[in-house]
Amino acid sequence: MKAAVLREVGKPLQIEQVQINKPGPHEVLIRTAAAGLCHSDLHFMQGSYPHPLPAVLGHESAGIVEQVGSEVRTVKPGDHVITCLSAFCGHCEFCLTGHMSLCVSPDTKRGKDEEPRLSTESGPRLSTESGPMLQYLNLSSFAEQMLIHEHACVAIRPHMPLDRAALIGCSVTTGVGAAIHTSNVRPGEMVAVIGCGGVGLSAINRAAIAGASRIFAIDTVASKGNLAMEFGATDFINAAEVDAVKEVIEATKGGVHHAFEAIGLGKTSEQAFNMLRRGGTANIIGMIPVGQMVSVMGAAFLGEKKLQGSLMGSNRFPVDMPRFVDFYMSGKLKLDQMISQRIKLEQVNEGFEDMKRGELARSVIVFDA
Repeated sequence: MKAAVLREVGKPLQIEQVQINKPGPHEVLIRTAAAGLCHSDLHFMQGSYPHPLPAVLGHESAGIVEQVGSEVRTVKPGDHVITCLSAFCGHCEFCLTGHMSLCVSPDTKRGKDEEPRLSTESGPRLSTESGPMLQYLNLSSFAEQMLIHEHACVAIRPHMPLDRAALIGCSVTTGVGAAIHTSNVRPGEMVAVIGCGGVGLSAINRAAIAGASRIFAIDTVASKGNLAMEFGATDFINAAEVDAVKEVIEATKGGVHHAFEAIGLGKTSEQAFNMLRRGGTANIIGMIPVGQMVSVMGAAFLGEKKLQGSLMGSNRFPVDMPRFVDFYMSGKLKLDQMISQRIKLEQVNEGFEDMKRGELARSVIVFDA
């Protein structure tokens, strides 16, 4: 199959022929239909987060099941599925207490701080003539096919467009889940979202669904303002022109109940905390580069302000993702507007260059599935 391979940090992805194995007992072979370009991929390409190489990148995807292993019970050939990097084992402490996104069982996946799993129950998942090819975040979806554990995908309604379904595989689940699960936005509360890419727009969308009274969208690209309003923002702040923290504090007479940082920087994480009212919660969704620190005033905690992380929206994806599909099909979840452009696999590097300019919401690779 054709796949986009990262061989060296800081260099473009290479389109190569990669061999893919047959499913082991608990594995699923999927024909990839669409894969979104996520800023997390760019973090690994630029070396902000380390990953052994060579590896096939990509982790926001949807497709159609082609084959299943002998023990697979959750999906069958022909099913339309969304994949999720939050593969889970189902029997560890995290899974059994309802925190499946925190599972790092070596049976199904790798954690971000662990070595990736080279082999399946029946040999290497991916390989080339020169040796094994590493799988990225349990998926490696910048490829015509994916071979993954059955606990890394979920079947959805067959009429759901797969290019939009792919977005649910990461950005939507991360942003919507942060507002639903991690911070529990309630009707009438005020929200600020820093960064209006796919994740930030999803957080805005879910805050609007929840009935937030005011939603401040914050970005340094002025053109993101209209898009944020489409997703439910009530106010847009251009952080390139004004002090976003000051603007939010003044407009809300004390700060917001929930702030979401959807960029992945120490500075903006501090801003998210500083724009909270007493008792508020700052949720760090973005991937802050390894080694970068976050500093907040200790006395602020006397006001019961909270600073917390959110991993993939604290998801329970086998339950959440089909519901998000229902949200889209009923017109509540806005996915059409999130796709800025559809590209071919061979245009993946151009897509990441567009991402660096910060003007697009999402680029999606569309395969001939």
